[in-house]
Amino acid sequence: MSVQLMTDAEFSREVPVIGKSGEELSNISRMMHLGLSTEEMSQIASFFKTEGRNPTDVEVQAIAQAWSEHCSYKSSKIHLKKYIFGIGKDKIVAEGDAGLVSLDDETAIAFKMESHNHPSAIEPYGGAATGVGGILRDILSMGAQPIAVTDVLYFGTRKIKGFPSPKFIESGVISGIRDYGNRVGIPTVSGGIVYSDFFSPNVLVNVGCVGIVNKNEIRSSAISKPGVKLIIAGGKTGRDGIHGVNMASAVMESGEEDITTVQLGSPITKEPLIHAVLDANRKGLLFALKDLGGGGLSSVVGEMLNAGSMGGRVYLDRVPLKEANMRPWEIWISESQERMLLAILETHVEEVLGIMEDWDIPAAVIGDSEKGGRLKLYYKGRKVLDLSTEFMTSPKLYDRPSLIREKAVVQWLPKLPTDFKKQLLGMLADPNVRTKEYAVRQYDHTVRGNTVIGPFTGIVGREGPSDASVIRADWNKEIGVAITHGSNPFYSKVDPYLGGKAAVDETVRNLISVGAEPLGFSDCLNSGNPEKPEIMGEFIEMLKGLHESAFSLNIPYVSGNVSFYNEAGKRRIPTFPTVLGVGKVDNIRYSVTPDFKESGSAIYLVGVPTTEMGGSLYFRRLKLEGGRVPYSDPRTLKRRGWNLLKAIKSGSVNSAHDVSDGGIATAMSEMTVGSGIGALIDVSSLGLRTDFALFSEPQSTWLVEVKHGREDEFVKLLGDDSIYLGRTRDSEIAVTRGEESVLNVSTDSILKHWKKGYQ
Repeated sequence: MSVQLMTDAEFSREVPVIGKSGEELSNISRMMHLGLSTEEMSQIASFFKTEGRNPTDVEVQAIAQAWSEHCSYKSSKIHLKKYIFGIGKDKIVAEGDAGLVSLDDETAIAFKMESHNHPSAIEPYGGAATGVGGILRDILSMGAQPIAVTDVLYFGTRKIKGFPSPKFIESGVISGIRDYGNRVGIPTVSGGIVYSDFFSPNVLVNVGCVGIVNKNEIRSSAISKPGVKLIIAGGKTGRDGIHGVNMASAVMESGEEDITTVQLGSPITKEPLIHAVLDANRKGLLFALKDLGGGGLSSVVGEMLNAGSMGGRVYLDRVPLKEANMRPWEIWISESQERMLLAILETHVEEVLGIMEDWDIPAAVIGDSEKGGRLKLYYKGRKVLDLSTEFMTSPKLYDRPSLIREKAVVQWLPKLPTDFKKQLLGMLADPNVRTKEYAVRQYDHTVRGNTVIGPFTGIVGREGPSDASVIRADWNKEIGVAITHGSNPFYSKVDPYLGGKAAVDETVRNLISVGAEPLGFSDCLNSGNPEKPEIMGEFIEMLKGLHESAFSLNIPYVSGNVSFYNEAGKRRIPTFPTVLGVGKVDNIRYSVTPDFKESGSAIYLVGVPTTEMGGSLYFRRLKLEGGRVPYSDPRTLKRRGWNLLKAIKSGSVNSAHDVSDGGIATAMSEMTVGSGIGALIDVSSLGLRTDFALFSEPQSTWLVEVKHGREDEFVKLLGDDSIYLGRTRDSEIAVTRGEESVLNVSTDSILKHWKKGYQ
């Protein structure tokens, strides 16, 4: 039976798709900024032919949001199901807008990574700020209190015609994260900044958030019964953010994309909204909830109803608006920030509205759920949408063609450096190693008072980098949550498969370094245009690497994000992951930091250097492309890492630092940055050329300072995985190869170059 919908200009317009040619359908998609292919437009036309009518503009726009790459994962879901979903499933407490793992019997950790890449390239300040706002809502959607924000940023180094300068983008992104995070009152505790030519102009802003929730307060996003009232709460709805998901699901043509697709964040609204929602949740008043992110009301209402096999009714004229004269489709798909959709049983509606009023949060009942599996949308008494939620939210999934290009491995044997001191100081001053204080000091990483280990550790005034941050989970307990990341796009550019494995390895190394048991991962998967077989091949290879490592460790990916289409013209990013890892610290008082603690203590290498130098900082500085990427064996990682964790928990470890960019030499230098304590080590026992021994980046490897008198205990736990290198000492780092002196450099010189750059 056909349904007649109102199509007056004031309400909505009919979109003539039935009987149209492929070219005509493609033109409709382009003119309406739908971002849908000709095939997808044909599917829509076929559906509405069976409905006996043409769709309204509201219906077409709604379908376009749900079918966008950003919302549907239509090019990746088949492969995510094969390689990522289901690992360590027994450890996952709940999944939704974020994922949860158990911290203890009463408490779960909620965490998620998300990308705001395209918006940040168009409007760096607003794009990055709303990325923080969106990830906070993902955690809140699970009923959890956000406790920490993270950000991993990838900036270009070359000015590209038609796009903003790299410095303008970098300044805007850092300022946006600073202003939003600081004002909302959640500490920004972890992250990283990577510089490379291949991020010009494709800046990447990968943001994460971690939260805590009592297990009896975890909430679902599915509406599974009729008569549940829908309340929109938070910021008012405007024209900002319209077609944001469509923009994020396409290649950028220039730096002059429509700025109205970028949302406008308001941390001053978000802060009381968090309090209000958590208040209502603790009182047991929320049946379900979900944040309004990509696709706005259209996506969130459709997803919540379809997840519970429900239909529903929504009245658009009840939605609080920022602007007058918004058309129904604009209200429906707007991505205005700071909004939540609360599903409330009718008996609780007045109490929930009262809580929102107490916090000065705009809120309105805009509809309810009903049986039948169809969503009906009204505006000023006229029906403007009548759709099956299943059709609206379930696009065709693509198994796109993939191509794996075999690359010849070029094995380089560079000339041995004549000045190892100059080489080391140059590495310490490299943009990808030197201090990121110019950005991180702008972030408040101590607000709320729960930060045990922040981004920097060591003596006040000369702090060095930390491997992971630690947040106190509960003031009544000594338990802590460790937070860190793993990522190396330089490895992935050479080999996406090994780059994926290396990202997991680094994440685990960082967690182990502070004495945390790894519990779970969230991944942000960055790539180019999936319609190109070579890029799809890289994406699948990356997933294979991520799968093999996590599967062997039995650590789940509880949440994540895919960001395709990071291209502009002929320039694109390599395909690579950013992995967010969380871990459990049994007692925060025994957390370990990287800075050396005392002179005269033993230094051990847990692991061995390698001849695999592909993508390494050493090769990059020598401008050598290719080579073999350092191989990560998850079985070795688990053996070394968990034994080192036992040693840390036993109290025999003074400090620990993972070996990554720049190898043993930079790791040891970073350990002296925060302490002023030097070291004397002998690399002759490592059995490699001196440059490979010092500058290679072996996976599953740490430098460890062991307490006086505890060496035998440490060696017994680590066995053959531990190699004695030397001892800490005052004022200087010195490296020998037997009787031969390799380098001598003062701790003050190391600090100077790490802080200010090589001069």
